[in-house]
Amino acid sequence: MKIGLGGLASECCTFSPLISREKDFKILRDDELLERYPFLHSYQDVSTVPLLYARALPGGPVERQFYERVKKEFLQKLEENGPLDGLFLHMHGAVYVEGMQDAEGDFLTSIRSTVGKACFIAASYDLHGNVSPRVMQCVDLLSAYRTAPHIDWYETLEKVYSLQTKCLKEGVVPYKAFVPVPILFSGEKTSTEWEPAASLYQEIPEVISGDEVMDASILIGYVWADEPRSSACVVTFGLNREKVELAAKYLAQQFWDVRSLFQFGVTADSVDNCIQIALHSAVQPVVISDSGDNPTAGGAGDTPFVLERMLALGVKDAVFASIADAEAVRRCETADAGSTLELSLGGKLDPVHANPLTVRVQVRSMHVLPWTFNSQGDKSILNTIAVVDVHGILVIITERRTPFHHIKDFTDLGIDPYRQKIIVVKIGFLEPELKALAAKSLLALSPGSVNQDTANLKYNKIHRPMYPFDPVFEWSP
Repeated sequence: MKIGLGGLASECCTFSPLISREKDFKILRDDELLERYPFLHSYQDVSTVPLLYARALPGGPVERQFYERVKKEFLQKLEENGPLDGLFLHMHGAVYVEGMQDAEGDFLTSIRSTVGKACFIAASYDLHGNVSPRVMQCVDLLSAYRTAPHIDWYETLEKVYSLQTKCLKEGVVPYKAFVPVPILFSGEKTSTEWEPAASLYQEIPEVISGDEVMDASILIGYVWADEPRSSACVVTFGLNREKVELAAKYLAQQFWDVRSLFQFGVTADSVDNCIQIALHSAVQPVVISDSGDNPTAGGAGDTPFVLERMLALGVKDAVFASIADAEAVRRCETADAGSTLELSLGGKLDPVHANPLTVRVQVRSMHVLPWTFNSQGDKSILNTIAVVDVHGILVIITERRTPFHHIKDFTDLGIDPYRQKIIVVKIGFLEPELKALAAKSLLALSPGSVNQDTANLKYNKIHRPMYPFDPVFEWSP
């Protein structure tokens, strides 16, 4: 068998002014792409053909010209390497391209037209992806992660590839069912680590029954995208059409029935209240999520509002991770360690939601590290980082938008996170290492392009009614 490998993945906030350009993407081709998926080595009877995989840290809309170049190259590679028995796509499901609705639908429609009906297309999705009817028409199989945080991302990819090769060997194409569910919540209210999502996702294995229902997925959707496809959904696949459809309707009804129970898994409060709680905490470290400017949800990562409030409330013995500000990093590079200078921090990438904060800083250290821009191990070019002291707060300033999800992210900079009273990270729900680190965790309802006040965002394109924006209406799958 001959299976092509590639994909396009990012999570794009339509409310952000930050444009995602070519420099923001990591593009893998050839052997570098094959090395990303070690499980492929166990399929000796399959020839996997690496095409192109483009992935970016979540951000704003993708530049249209860049998207068109990527699509053109991908389609050219399909033609050069065809015919293919199958195509294995590593996607996300929430790409938004300037001037376009449903980018994945456009991408997959173009692919299907190129490879023809006989090619078996399988896709792995993030559970925060938005699925459209166009996508479902193009794929023969689609499966999404079942955990948030996404600890099963690799397992999902391996499962999709295994199901795809099984179908190809047996010469079968599964039936599929797609049920959009008119619910749209943020990931911070729908983590599978607490209820009701924990129990809801436990229902998935119960409806899978061998070949009859091969796989089922519940997708929460991506709330910060104003597109007609934006909503939760259920997708199922298998060889028994009736059972496939019944499974999708069952899971959709289970989802609908618990809609009013979705909640933040930790204390969520105003920025000032979270800071005050942390200051008076008897345990440390207290980890505060600067949720409105979370770069792994599409935020710019340069809003200094929480830092400003920390300074105003007299916070000491704290770490602020981080502010993306290449200009400020360059200023620090020209200064000696221990020297003092005035910086204008942040508010440059997302001027809609933030103004720069003028602070006097003491330069503590400079670092040049590989830019690891997501938890799946991708590395790009180098990232210059400055650690500065601002009135007792260690502020991390990065050349590039950089999530801080791991203990090593801090220790690489000479910071021991266990010795801090307060740690602020630009994140929503905590990734596993941060959750284990935190003696107490708080979610600050901070400003930014991915703020939690979704009820007051200006949606114009999503289908209505949609819960919780429309709290009372009747629906059934």
